[in-house]
Amino acid sequence: MSRSMRAAVYYAHDDIRVEDRPIPKIGPGDVLLRTLASGLCGGEAMPWYKKAEPKVLGHEPVGEVVEVGGEVTGFKPGDRLFVNHHVGRIHSHWSLRGHFTRDPYYSTTRLDPGALCQYYRVSAAHLATDAHVLPDSISDVAAVTIEPWSCVIGGLKVCGIQPGDTVAVVGAGFMGQGFVHMAPLFGAGKVIALDFSPWRLKKALELGATHVINPGEGDAVEALRAVNGGLLADVVVAIAPVAPAWDLAGRLVEVGGTLHLGAPLPPDTPWVRDGNRAYFDEITVTSKYSGDHTDTYAYLRLLAAGRVRPEAAITHHFDLEDSAEAFRTLVAAQESLKIVVYPNGRPARRIGAEESVHA
Repeated sequence: MSRSMRAAVYYAHDDIRVEDRPIPKIGPGDVLLRTLASGLCGGEAMPWYKKAEPKVLGHEPVGEVVEVGGEVTGFKPGDRLFVNHHVGRIHSHWSLRGHFTRDPYYSTTRLDPGALCQYYRVSAAHLATDAHVLPDSISDVAAVTIEPWSCVIGGLKVCGIQPGDTVAVVGAGFMGQGFVHMAPLFGAGKVIALDFSPWRLKKALELGATHVINPGEGDAVEALRAVNGGLLADVVVAIAPVAPAWDLAGRLVEVGGTLHLGAPLPPDTPWVRDGNRAYFDEITVTSKYSGDHTDTYAYLRLLAAGRVRPEAAITHHFDLEDSAEAFRTLVAAQESLKIVVYPNGRPARRIGAEESVHA
Protein backbone atom coordinates (compact mmCIF):
# COMPACT_ATOMS: atom_id res chain seq x y z
CA MET A 1 0.00 0.00 0.00
CA SER A 2 1.20 3.51 -0.78
CA ARG A 3 1.83 5.50 2.39
CA SER A 4 0.08 8.62 1.10
CA MET A 5 -3.58 9.36 0.51
CA ARG A 6 -5.95 12.11 -0.59
CA ALA A 7 -7.82 14.13 2.01
CA ALA A 8 -10.26 17.08 2.02
CA VAL A 9 -8.84 19.76 4.30
CA TYR A 10 -10.71 22.75 5.75
CA TYR A 11 -8.71 26.00 5.81
CA ALA A 12 -11.70 28.38 5.73
CA HIS A 13 -15.35 28.28 4.69
CA ASP A 14 -14.36 29.26 1.17
CA ASP A 15 -11.08 27.34 1.13
CA ILE A 16 -11.44 23.54 1.03
CA ARG A 17 -8.43 21.81 -0.47
CA VAL A 18 -7.92 18.18 -1.49
CA GLU A 19 -4.33 17.37 -0.55
CA ASP A 20 -1.91 14.49 -0.20
CA ARG A 21 -1.56 13.40 3.41
CA PRO A 22 0.31 10.49 5.01
CA ILE A 23 -1.74 7.38 5.74
CA PRO A 24 -1.89 7.09 9.54
CA LYS A 25 0.32 4.48 11.20
CA ILE A 26 -1.44 2.16 13.58
CA GLY A 27 -0.33 1.04 17.01
CA PRO A 28 -0.77 -2.42 18.53
CA GLY A 29 -4.34 -1.70 19.65
CA ASP A 30 -5.45 0.28 16.59
CA VAL A 31 -7.19 -0.46 13.31
CA LEU A 32 -6.79 1.20 9.90
CA LEU A 33 -9.91 1.54 7.78
CA ARG A 34 -10.40 2.32 4.11
CA THR A 35 -13.16 4.93 3.88
CA LEU A 36 -16.17 3.70 1.95
CA ALA A 37 -18.38 6.76 2.46
CA SER A 38 -18.72 9.71 4.82
CA GLY A 39 -21.38 12.28 5.47
CA LEU A 40 -20.88 16.01 5.91
CA CYS A 41 -22.22 17.37 9.19
CA GLY A 42 -24.18 20.61 9.57
CA GLY A 43 -21.88 21.49 12.47
CA GLU A 44 -19.06 21.78 9.94
CA ALA A 45 -20.99 24.68 8.39
CA MET A 46 -20.71 26.73 11.61
CA PRO A 47 -17.37 28.61 11.52
CA TRP A 48 -17.32 29.19 15.29
CA TYR A 49 -17.47 25.43 15.88
CA LYS A 50 -14.09 24.85 14.23
CA LYS A 51 -11.51 24.42 16.98
CA ALA A 52 -8.42 24.02 14.82
CA GLU A 53 -7.39 24.76 11.26
CA PRO A 54 -6.35 23.35 8.90
CA LYS A 55 -8.42 20.27 9.61
CA VAL A 56 -9.42 17.15 7.67
CA LEU A 57 -13.19 17.29 7.32
CA GLY A 58 -15.70 14.60 8.18
CA HIS A 59 -16.68 12.46 11.15
CA GLU A 60 -19.57 10.34 9.83
CA PRO A 61 -17.82 7.48 8.00
CA VAL A 62 -18.26 3.83 7.31
CA GLY A 63 -15.04 1.98 6.52
CA GLU A 64 -13.50 -1.38 5.69
CA VAL A 65 -10.73 -2.76 7.88
CA VAL A 66 -7.42 -3.06 5.99
CA GLU A 67 -4.91 -3.40 8.86
CA VAL A 68 -5.19 -4.45 12.50
CA GLY A 69 -2.68 -4.02 15.30
CA GLY A 70 -1.11 -7.04 16.93
CA GLU A 71 -3.22 -6.71 20.06
CA VAL A 72 -6.56 -6.32 18.28
CA THR A 73 -9.15 -9.05 18.72
CA GLY A 74 -12.71 -9.13 17.45
CA PHE A 75 -12.00 -7.23 14.22
CA LYS A 76 -10.28 -8.43 11.06
CA PRO A 77 -9.40 -7.19 7.56
CA GLY A 78 -12.49 -7.08 5.38
CA ASP A 79 -14.88 -6.19 8.20
CA ARG A 80 -17.12 -3.23 7.43
CA LEU A 81 -17.21 -1.02 10.51
CA PHE A 82 -18.97 1.93 11.98
CA VAL A 83 -16.82 3.60 14.63
CA ASN A 84 -18.00 6.71 16.47
CA HIS A 85 -15.63 9.66 16.14
CA HIS A 86 -15.62 10.37 19.90
CA VAL A 87 -15.98 7.97 22.83
CA GLY A 88 -16.39 8.59 26.54
CA ARG A 89 -15.00 6.71 29.50
CA ILE A 90 -17.17 4.24 31.35
CA HIS A 91 -15.88 5.12 34.82
CA SER A 92 -15.81 8.88 35.35
CA HIS A 93 -17.97 11.27 37.34
CA TRP A 94 -19.84 12.41 34.22
CA SER A 95 -20.21 8.97 32.67
CA LEU A 96 -21.40 7.31 35.85
CA ARG A 97 -24.17 9.93 35.97
CA GLY A 98 -25.12 9.14 32.36
CA HIS A 99 -23.40 12.08 30.64
CA PHE A 100 -20.78 10.22 28.61
CA THR A 101 -20.43 12.96 26.01
CA ARG A 102 -19.75 15.66 28.61
CA ASP A 103 -16.76 13.84 30.07
CA PRO A 104 -13.78 16.03 29.05
CA TYR A 105 -12.12 12.87 27.75
CA TYR A 106 -14.79 12.55 25.06
CA SER A 107 -13.55 15.44 22.94
CA THR A 108 -9.93 14.28 23.15
CA THR A 109 -10.71 11.12 21.18
CA ARG A 110 -11.17 11.41 17.43
CA LEU A 111 -10.74 9.64 14.14
CA ASP A 112 -7.22 10.14 12.78
CA PRO A 113 -7.05 12.38 10.77
CA GLY A 114 -10.78 12.68 9.97
CA ALA A 115 -13.20 10.97 7.59
CA LEU A 116 -13.03 12.84 4.28
CA CYS A 117 -9.87 11.01 3.38
CA GLN A 118 -9.04 7.62 1.91
CA TYR A 119 -7.93 5.96 5.15
CA TYR A 120 -8.40 6.67 8.84
CA ARG A 121 -7.10 5.19 12.09
CA VAL A 122 -9.23 4.31 15.10
CA SER A 123 -7.78 3.74 18.53
CA ALA A 124 -8.11 0.92 21.03
CA ALA A 125 -10.43 3.15 23.09
CA HIS A 126 -12.76 3.52 20.10
CA LEU A 127 -12.76 -0.21 19.43
CA ALA A 128 -13.52 -1.01 23.06
CA THR A 129 -16.42 1.42 23.40
CA ASP A 130 -18.29 2.22 20.17
CA ALA A 131 -17.28 0.10 17.16
CA HIS A 132 -19.68 -2.18 15.28
CA VAL A 133 -19.35 -4.65 12.42
CA LEU A 134 -22.23 -3.82 10.10
CA PRO A 135 -24.60 -6.42 8.63
CA ASP A 136 -25.04 -6.55 4.87
CA SER A 137 -28.59 -5.23 5.31
CA ILE A 138 -27.21 -1.78 6.22
CA SER A 139 -25.83 -0.11 3.10
CA ASP A 140 -22.82 2.22 3.08
CA VAL A 141 -25.15 5.13 2.32
CA ALA A 142 -27.46 4.35 5.23
CA ALA A 143 -24.43 3.84 7.49
CA VAL A 144 -23.35 7.48 7.18
CA THR A 145 -26.50 8.39 9.14
CA ILE A 146 -25.47 6.31 12.17
CA GLU A 147 -23.44 9.03 13.89
CA PRO A 148 -25.80 12.00 13.32
CA TRP A 149 -29.09 10.22 13.88
CA SER A 150 -27.71 8.48 16.96
CA CYS A 151 -27.41 12.04 18.29
CA VAL A 152 -31.11 12.44 17.51
CA ILE A 153 -31.87 9.25 19.43
CA GLY A 154 -29.99 10.70 22.41
CA GLY A 155 -32.07 13.86 22.19
CA LEU A 156 -35.36 11.99 21.93
CA LYS A 157 -34.46 9.98 25.03
CA VAL A 158 -34.45 13.11 27.18
CA CYS A 159 -37.52 14.80 25.67
CA GLY A 160 -39.94 12.93 27.88
CA ILE A 161 -42.41 12.11 25.10
CA GLN A 162 -45.56 10.42 26.40
CA PRO A 163 -47.75 8.19 24.20
CA GLY A 164 -49.84 10.34 21.88
CA ASP A 165 -47.94 13.58 22.55
CA THR A 166 -47.80 16.26 19.90
CA VAL A 167 -44.20 16.98 18.92
CA ALA A 168 -43.16 20.09 16.98
CA VAL A 169 -39.73 20.40 15.35
CA VAL A 170 -38.44 23.89 14.54
CA GLY A 171 -35.98 23.51 11.67
CA ALA A 172 -36.30 20.78 9.02
CA GLY A 173 -32.69 20.29 8.02
CA PHE A 174 -31.16 16.83 8.20
CA MET A 175 -31.15 16.67 12.00
CA GLY A 176 -34.65 18.11 12.24
CA GLN A 177 -35.81 15.47 9.77
CA GLY A 178 -34.35 12.85 12.10
CA PHE A 179 -36.47 14.12 14.99
CA VAL A 180 -39.53 14.14 12.72
CA HIS A 181 -38.83 10.62 11.46
CA MET A 182 -38.09 8.97 14.80
CA ALA A 183 -40.37 10.82 17.25
CA PRO A 184 -43.17 8.27 16.56
CA LEU A 185 -40.84 5.50 17.76
CA PHE A 186 -40.87 7.22 21.14
CA GLY A 187 -44.67 7.48 21.22
CA ALA A 188 -45.43 10.76 19.44
CA GLY A 189 -48.88 11.19 17.91
CA LYS A 190 -48.93 14.31 15.76
CA VAL A 191 -45.51 15.39 14.49
CA ILE A 192 -45.36 18.94 13.13
CA ALA A 193 -42.38 20.32 11.21
CA LEU A 194 -41.72 24.06 10.95
CA ASP A 195 -39.39 25.60 8.39
CA PHE A 196 -39.25 28.51 5.94
CA SER A 197 -38.37 26.18 3.04
CA PRO A 198 -41.32 24.58 1.20
CA TRP A 199 -38.89 21.99 -0.17
CA ARG A 200 -37.80 20.93 3.33
CA LEU A 201 -41.38 20.85 4.54
CA LYS A 202 -42.25 18.51 1.68
CA LYS A 203 -39.34 16.28 2.72
CA ALA A 204 -40.65 16.31 6.30
CA LEU A 205 -43.98 14.95 5.08
CA GLU A 206 -42.11 12.18 3.24
CA LEU A 207 -40.27 11.34 6.46
CA GLY A 208 -43.38 11.13 8.63
CA ALA A 209 -44.59 14.58 9.61
CA THR A 210 -48.36 14.68 10.03
CA HIS A 211 -48.48 18.46 9.52
CA VAL A 212 -46.11 21.20 8.37
CA ILE A 213 -46.06 24.94 9.10
CA ASN A 214 -44.16 27.68 7.30
CA PRO A 215 -43.60 30.51 9.84
CA GLY A 216 -43.12 32.92 6.96
CA GLU A 217 -46.73 32.50 5.89
CA GLY A 218 -48.50 33.60 9.07
CA ASP A 219 -48.67 33.22 12.84
CA ALA A 220 -46.99 29.89 13.63
CA VAL A 221 -48.51 29.73 17.11
CA GLU A 222 -52.05 30.05 15.80
CA ALA A 223 -51.29 27.64 12.96
CA LEU A 224 -50.15 25.06 15.51
CA ARG A 225 -53.29 25.52 17.61
CA ALA A 226 -55.40 25.14 14.47
CA VAL A 227 -54.03 21.65 13.72
CA ASN A 228 -53.76 20.54 17.35
CA GLY A 229 -57.24 21.05 18.76
CA GLY A 230 -56.43 24.47 20.18
CA LEU A 231 -53.40 23.26 22.13
CA LEU A 232 -49.73 23.97 21.69
CA ALA A 233 -47.19 21.13 21.43
CA ASP A 234 -46.29 18.86 24.34
CA VAL A 235 -42.69 18.64 23.15
CA VAL A 236 -40.92 21.21 20.96
CA VAL A 237 -37.47 20.61 19.49
CA ALA A 238 -35.45 23.70 18.53
CA ILE A 239 -32.94 22.33 16.04
CA ALA A 240 -32.20 25.51 14.06
CA PRO A 241 -29.08 27.03 15.72
CA VAL A 242 -30.30 30.64 15.81
CA ALA A 243 -31.90 32.62 18.67
CA PRO A 244 -35.13 33.50 16.78
CA ALA A 245 -35.79 29.78 16.28
CA TRP A 246 -35.33 29.17 20.01
CA ASP A 247 -37.70 32.06 20.75
CA LEU A 248 -40.33 30.64 18.40
CA ALA A 249 -39.89 27.16 19.86
CA GLY A 250 -40.47 28.54 23.35
CA ARG A 251 -43.77 30.08 22.27
CA LEU A 252 -44.97 26.76 20.87
CA VAL A 253 -44.71 24.71 24.10
CA GLU A 254 -47.90 23.83 25.96
CA VAL A 255 -48.09 24.19 29.75
CA GLY A 256 -46.30 21.25 31.36
CA GLY A 257 -44.42 20.44 28.16
CA THR A 258 -40.78 20.15 27.19
CA LEU A 259 -38.55 22.49 25.19
CA HIS A 260 -35.60 20.54 23.82
CA LEU A 261 -32.56 22.47 22.61
CA GLY A 262 -31.27 20.30 19.78
CA ALA A 263 -28.41 22.47 18.50
CA PRO A 264 -26.22 25.16 20.08
CA LEU A 265 -26.20 28.89 19.57
CA PRO A 266 -22.81 30.56 18.99
CA PRO A 267 -20.82 31.31 22.16
CA ASP A 268 -21.87 34.38 24.17
CA THR A 269 -25.27 34.56 22.45
CA PRO A 270 -27.84 35.91 24.94
CA TRP A 271 -31.15 34.09 25.19
CA VAL A 272 -33.78 35.74 27.37
CA ARG A 273 -36.95 34.02 28.61
CA ASP A 274 -40.02 35.39 30.35
CA GLY A 275 -39.24 34.53 33.96
CA ASN A 276 -42.88 34.60 35.02
CA ARG A 277 -43.92 32.10 32.37
CA ALA A 278 -40.82 30.01 33.03
CA TYR A 279 -42.07 29.50 36.57
CA PHE A 280 -45.83 29.12 36.16
CA ASP A 281 -45.93 27.10 32.93
CA GLU A 282 -43.81 24.26 34.38
CA ILE A 283 -41.92 23.82 31.14
CA THR A 284 -38.93 21.50 31.24
CA VAL A 285 -35.88 22.55 29.19
CA THR A 286 -33.57 19.76 28.02
CA SER A 287 -30.50 19.42 25.82
CA LYS A 288 -28.21 16.61 24.71
CA TYR A 289 -24.77 17.08 23.18
CA SER A 290 -23.87 14.42 20.62
CA GLY A 291 -24.58 10.69 20.93
CA ASP A 292 -22.93 8.07 23.09
CA HIS A 293 -22.41 4.34 22.65
CA THR A 294 -25.88 3.51 24.00
CA ASP A 295 -27.46 5.80 21.39
CA THR A 296 -25.40 4.17 18.63
CA TYR A 297 -26.56 0.72 19.70
CA ALA A 298 -30.20 1.79 19.79
CA TYR A 299 -30.04 3.40 16.34
CA LEU A 300 -28.24 0.42 14.79
CA ARG A 301 -30.95 -1.92 16.04
CA LEU A 302 -33.71 0.32 14.70
CA LEU A 303 -31.91 0.63 11.35
CA ALA A 304 -31.34 -3.12 11.06
CA ALA A 305 -34.99 -3.77 11.93
CA GLY A 306 -36.19 -1.46 9.16
CA ARG A 307 -37.87 0.91 11.63
CA VAL A 308 -35.68 3.77 10.38
CA ARG A 309 -35.43 4.52 6.67
CA PRO A 310 -33.00 7.41 6.16
CA GLU A 311 -32.75 7.20 2.37
CA ALA A 312 -35.22 10.05 1.77
CA ALA A 313 -32.95 12.35 3.79
CA ILE A 314 -29.84 11.57 1.71
CA THR A 315 -29.84 13.98 -1.19
CA HIS A 316 -26.34 14.54 -2.63
CA HIS A 317 -23.36 12.39 -3.58
CA PHE A 318 -19.83 13.64 -4.37
CA ASP A 319 -16.41 12.24 -5.15
CA LEU A 320 -13.59 13.30 -2.82
CA GLU A 321 -11.98 15.55 -5.42
CA ASP A 322 -15.23 17.55 -5.49
CA SER A 323 -15.25 18.14 -1.71
CA ALA A 324 -15.17 21.92 -2.13
CA GLU A 325 -18.42 21.78 -4.09
CA ALA A 326 -19.88 19.39 -1.52
CA PHE A 327 -19.02 21.86 1.25
CA ARG A 328 -20.53 24.78 -0.68
CA THR A 329 -23.72 22.76 -1.05
CA LEU A 330 -23.71 22.12 2.71
CA VAL A 331 -23.23 25.79 3.58
CA ALA A 332 -25.84 27.00 1.05
CA ALA A 333 -28.43 24.82 2.87
CA GLN A 334 -30.97 25.07 0.10
CA GLU A 335 -32.45 21.90 -1.45
CA SER A 336 -30.09 19.56 0.36
CA LEU A 337 -30.10 17.40 3.46
CA LYS A 338 -27.42 14.73 3.99
CA ILE A 339 -24.44 15.02 1.67
CA VAL A 340 -22.30 11.92 1.14
CA VAL A 341 -18.68 11.92 -0.06
CA TYR A 342 -16.87 8.85 -1.41
CA PRO A 343 -13.10 9.13 -0.78
CA ASN A 344 -12.26 5.94 -2.70
CA GLY A 345 -14.83 6.26 -5.47
CA ARG A 346 -18.50 5.48 -5.57
CA PRO A 347 -19.69 1.92 -5.04
CA ALA A 348 -20.35 -0.17 -8.11
CA ARG A 349 -23.82 -1.07 -6.87
CA ARG A 350 -26.71 1.14 -7.97
CA ILE A 351 -27.59 4.18 -5.86
CA GLY A 352 -31.28 4.24 -4.94
CA ALA A 353 -33.59 5.96 -7.37
CA GLU A 354 -34.90 8.22 -4.62
CA GLU A 355 -31.47 9.77 -4.14
CA SER A 356 -30.18 12.66 -6.23
CA VAL A 357 -26.71 12.17 -7.72
CA HIS A 358 -24.42 15.16 -8.17
CA ALA A 359 -20.84 15.78 -9.31
